[in-house]
Amino acid sequence: MHILTPNELARRAGNKYLGVLVAAKFARFVNEFPRDRSVEFEKKLTTRALDELADGELTYRLVRRRRQET
Repeated sequence: MHILTPNELARRAGNKYLGVLVAAKFARFVNEFPRDRSVEFEKKLTTRALDELADGELTYRLVRRRRQET
């Protein structure tokens, strides 16, 4: 089992906090799709997302939030 360090995420995402946020968002996105229930020993979605981010297989872009005018 490969253990990911915060430095590995920071290399791909800029910093470790952004890396965790990107991986969590991707895991939620993947969770919406139907999965094959015949596979019993599948990696958890968050682990899979972190692995893909660390390996450079996951790309993302930051979108700035617009301020709401009151």
